[in-house]
Amino acid sequence: MKPPYPLKLTCQKTAALMLAREDRALPLSERAALRLHLAICAACPPFERQLLTMRNAMKQWRTYVDTDER
Repeated sequence: MKPPYPLKLTCQKTAALMLAREDRALPLSERAALRLHLAICAACPPFERQLLTMRNAMKQWRTYVDTDER
């Protein structure tokens, strides 16, 4: 059964969407619901920043070249 307010997400669903968008493009309705939740929730934006930090760190790690290697 779908929730009566499709744009109203729980923090758990929001976290799942933030993780899912790492692997796939979210449909417009999910992107809108995610942005709305992030605008009104105090707890989820720090989690989003943590995910972005980890993603950026992994990008840097993949392209890291050790110049001290002999």
